[in-house]
Amino acid sequence: MNLPEANAILRSMKYIVLIIDGAAGHPLPGYGGKTCLELAHTPNMNSLAEESLMGMTRTVPRGMEPSSACACMSILGYNPETYYRGRSAIEAKSIGIPLNEGEVFFRCNLVYIENGKMASYSAGSIEDKDARELIASLQQNLGNENIHFYPGISYRHICKIAGHEETLMAICTPPHDIPGKPIADFLPHGQGSALLRELMLKSEEVLSNHKVNIERRAKNAIPATMVWLFWGSGQIPDMPSFKNITGLRAAITSGVDLLKGLAKMTEIDILNIPGVSDDLTNDYEAQASGAMNALEKYDLVIIHVESPDEAGHTGSISNKVDAIEKIDKHIVKKLKKWSGSSLRVLIMPDHPTPIVLQTHTAEPIPFMVWGLGNQANGAKRFTEAEALKTGLFIDNAHTLISQLLIISDKQPLT
Repeated sequence: MNLPEANAILRSMKYIVLIIDGAAGHPLPGYGGKTCLELAHTPNMNSLAEESLMGMTRTVPRGMEPSSACACMSILGYNPETYYRGRSAIEAKSIGIPLNEGEVFFRCNLVYIENGKMASYSAGSIEDKDARELIASLQQNLGNENIHFYPGISYRHICKIAGHEETLMAICTPPHDIPGKPIADFLPHGQGSALLRELMLKSEEVLSNHKVNIERRAKNAIPATMVWLFWGSGQIPDMPSFKNITGLRAAITSGVDLLKGLAKMTEIDILNIPGVSDDLTNDYEAQASGAMNALEKYDLVIIHVESPDEAGHTGSISNKVDAIEKIDKHIVKKLKKWSGSSLRVLIMPDHPTPIVLQTHTAEPIPFMVWGLGNQANGAKRFTEAEALKTGLFIDNAHTLISQLLIISDKQPLT
């Protein structure tokens, strides 16, 4: 290939980053020691795996919380040790909430408490309409010049607190870390926790007999009986734009505020595709079609799918396997059919969400890079075990994006 031909290919390159949220996990007792990725029927991912460079990588730096905020920041090419300031600030950015001096953000989940235990960290994946009405009632009853409740998506919302920066010192536990456990052992505690506990306990009085919950109980839907405050942030990070770093125009499709917040911070455009959601109702076909169509305008498109993570948090093996299989059937299959030769694809979870634990862990996860200029390294399936067998390990996942992109005469990762 001569230089003009090579330059023409470089100019026409397109990239997809597919984030299968929480798809990785641990071997399952009673299932032959297989993980959900191994249990799932994924012929399209397996086909790509045979032609891909596969390995393991660490998306969550040692000592940092195993959240999607840290992990997805890494996948986008930003070192969390440099830029991470707390997840709630990122979500607030997505919603468009300003942060002024002396103010802090907290993630505010609508949860269901039964017999003093965390029965549902998501109030049964409560619908937006019901959630917004409940958050409005909380603002009316508990809000004031210093306390503001802002609606987000489903069970995920934001509480902004002014004049109480000491609340950032409180020790808080995410509700998805304590399924079925007594909440008394996990309420905010330590320095700065008093106001948080007060708001959480007062929220029970507001929500217990709210008409939305009365209606939800009448139709056997899980009610939202309390708010749970955690993931405090007192600063919104100043992140360089993705285009300035890579020279590429990028867009993202996701059903969660976190990824949209990261996109706004890095000047990545957000694709509003009807049917894309944050749970098992996601329209995978629509998300795939919208993302592929966006490649006509953008150089790189990020497809973030939340459903495997949601299934992991509820401890449902069948739902997690089903979500992975639908991603394979409706999204990965479309990637395989790309008519051009100038496509490169990075596929990876952001973190494990093991079924047994029902929460995130910080362990390394598998990744694969497929497409033009890539060299396969012997993997047969996209699984944790196959990735380990290759012997390739990238300690800092934020370097992966630069290895995906063919933007210079550098050799691809080998």
